Amino acid sequence: MENVAIFDSPGKGRGLKATKEFWAGDVIFSEPSLAAVVFDSLAERICHSCFRSQPKLQRCGQCKFAHYCDRTCQRAGWAEHKQECSAIKAFGKAPNESIRLVARILWRLDKEGSVVSDMQLTTLDELEDHIQDMEEDDLKDFKVDIHNFVDYWPRSSKQHRIEEVSHIFGVVNCNGFTVSDQRGLQAVGVGLFPNLCLVNHDCWPNCTVILNHGKIELRSLGKIEEGEELTVSYVDYLNLSEERQRQLKTQYFFDCTCEHCRDKIKDDLKLAGREVDGVKPSPEQVKEATDYCFEMLEKMEKARLRGDYHEVVKICRDSITKTEPVLADTHIYLLRLWSTLSEVQAYLQYFEDAAEYARKMVDGYIKLYHPNNAALGMAAMRAGVNHWQAGLIEVGHTMVCKAYAILMVTHGPTHPITKDLEAMRMQTEMELRMFKQNEYVYHSMRDAALKNKPMTMMHEPKGVEEGIKNLFHRKK
Repeated sequence: MENVAIFDSPGKGRGLKATKEFWAGDVIFSEPSLAAVVFDSLAERICHSCFRSQPKLQRCGQCKFAHYCDRTCQRAGWAEHKQECSAIKAFGKAPNESIRLVARILWRLDKEGSVVSDMQLTTLDELEDHIQDMEEDDLKDFKVDIHNFVDYWPRSSKQHRIEEVSHIFGVVNCNGFTVSDQRGLQAVGVGLFPNLCLVNHDCWPNCTVILNHGKIELRSLGKIEEGEELTVSYVDYLNLSEERQRQLKTQYFFDCTCEHCRDKIKDDLKLAGREVDGVKPSPEQVKEATDYCFEMLEKMEKARLRGDYHEVVKICRDSITKTEPVLADTHIYLLRLWSTLSEVQAYLQYFEDAAEYARKMVDGYIKLYHPNNAALGMAAMRAGVNHWQAGLIEVGHTMVCKAYAILMVTHGPTHPITKDLEAMRMQTEMELRMFKQNEYVYHSMRDAALKNKPMTMMHEPKGVEEGIKNLFHRKK
């Protein structure tokens, strides 16, 4: 692979470095999965070949488990499903996603060898499995999966030593990468991408990873010098340094010593009090408001799981009224309240409310995230849509343009989300021109259009922590 080279990264082991200069938005490399499977929970709603979400899918007539868009997808996926189909029939049921993924990996390696393409930089044997680092409870679940795998694996297939099977499970556990649907908005499965496994973590990385048309793309977030290490973030930067380090140690078995963790950069902003005319609240007031927010976030999540969205709104409003005068607009708990309230109010079609809190969320994100962070781009897109829905076309167009600029870097021009955003940008630009020419005519035409075609309900809100998708999948 001409753009990157493997090297020994100090304190990290093997890593990838750039062999040429890159600029923001450059695709450093793309890679198809070695194997991928649909999540257990979505097995009947997602095509097992193209990973599209479809209202009606055709079920495999043999195993009764795999589902496809149509005959075309079924034929396209047959090479991967053929042995799996027979194994599921013989086993009597489909095993969990980890077992199905490991089986698909081994069937492919048995057929094609340890290197399946000229672009592959490493074999699975060379990757770390971290089995020796697992907690006792995780190790118990791990051994159960291996036991079930042995029962599932057909006698007609090549037999492997337990050590080999265990290693693949360990590699998948540490390096599985979330596969998204056709629009990139829903996590629908998990796959293994060998080259991506070589890219090390940094909490303030110089690259991002996106799934685009079935392949992952490693994209540059800014200028990268020749010889510079390529890094991505395995966890959300919005968390405090201590929490990020805990997640990385628990899920990926290493201690993060990056500059942002070492110096706790921006941790002060993430728990800051609101300064008004040079006056700050006392540390005790900030702690009290922080503790109250944390408690309310837990209550709010329980209400969301019950589907009681009016209760979610009440909890959010009460919490914001009490804590907004005390906490800074970069405080992570206040940002979560704003994010949740914005999303729920959009779902309930209170668009002006949704727009107000989405804008506050974006203003806070701008002070915390890298300027080309995908989460910031998605938040700006959501704020732009909320403002457009509320008839606030000037702010809506500005937000949509900001989101488009970020997603052109993080997702690229061919990604479905970017294409949708480009259409939205052109729509809001046209409406903004109309608004500036004659506000009365603009609002009259908008009201008439909405009467003829009422706005449909937004998608049901997700969990508090799901607003920013963690693409690095690890079975919990």
